[in-house]
Amino acid sequence: MHRLIVAAALLVVAVPSVRAQLADREDIRAGAELFRQKGDCQACHGWAGDGQKMNNEMPDGANLRETKLDRNDLITTIKCGRPGSGMPAFDKFAYSDGRCYGLKQADLKARGLTVSDPASPLIQREIDNLADFLFAKVIGKGPVTRASCIEYWSADIDLCKSLPN
Repeated sequence: MHRLIVAAALLVVAVPSVRAQLADREDIRAGAELFRQKGDCQACHGWAGDGQKMNNEMPDGANLRETKLDRNDLITTIKCGRPGSGMPAFDKFAYSDGRCYGLKQADLKARGLTVSDPASPLIQREIDNLADFLFAKVIGKGPVTRASCIEYWSADIDLCKSLPN
């Protein structure tokens, strides 16, 4: 009987951690989709997040593989953009109430700064998922490899074949 109680207790402890791991994988997958589509981050930062943009008409994006931003600073940058740099503010209320860098739209105008409009605004959960993806698959992961290319595109496309293993 004692073994049964211990086994049941272990199961109760183990199940939430399995669920948390699944949620994390789902959050990372959702973040990857946001990077590719709704946020269109790859247009400026490149599909690999290495600053090799996919659209020459877009601003130059930072190499996210080498960024030194921590999670909080990354989230702030996604939400608030970088005034005057071409990095859009994905929080649609970013400069309406001083939530970003303590500035409002009038403050930006007075300083001669603008913030680009994003492809589409993101809600907090989406910003968190995007950060989850970037930290899991891009930031600090070193140079792009053939394996990371295949994982991103879900296929061994010609682009991937030219990359080192």
